[in-house]
Amino acid sequence: MEIAIGPQDDDGSLSITFEAFLATHARKWSTYAYLHTGSEAAAREVTRAAYEQLGRVWPHALRQASVEAYAWAVLKERVVEWLYDHQQPIALTETAAFAVVTHALLRECQQQFAMLESQLGLYSAISRLPERQCDVIVLRHVIGYSDAQIAALLGVDEVTVRSYASRGKRRLAGALGIDQG
Repeated sequence: MEIAIGPQDDDGSLSITFEAFLATHARKWSTYAYLHTGSEAAAREVTRAAYEQLGRVWPHALRQASVEAYAWAVLKERVVEWLYDHQQPIALTETAAFAVVTHALLRECQQQFAMLESQLGLYSAISRLPERQCDVIVLRHVIGYSDAQIAALLGVDEVTVRSYASRGKRRLAGALGIDQG
């Protein structure tokens, strides 16, 4: 994603680190924003606002204990701000459900339709998890971040990520009436 924003030192080094950071996270950030806003245009607006804010404070971000965690907080703030400004609830259930419906229709498979019903309940249950558990489940299983990447984004260690994931899965199993034994 080409963004003409961001800081620049005389030698261009800050600009290079900023561009590298954006290139690393752009697709997944956009996916996260889309899942929460329900609109590709809104996702672009949210991620652009996050990039612009991050670009303005990039030297400060680089001095943080975790650049990824600091930047992630900026993105989440922009998502929450957009939802508030547009008086919209989190669209995770609807956007994830649409992706499942599209997939099911393309494959034209009856098994997919049976799975669709259970996945709709799953996405709804995910959206009701506590914030950190929801973030870990979405980042890991929907967007595809590794535990190490999630730990960096959330500013915690990998053990904590695995703990959030485990607790989230237990809550989901309970909410969906699934026996974990």
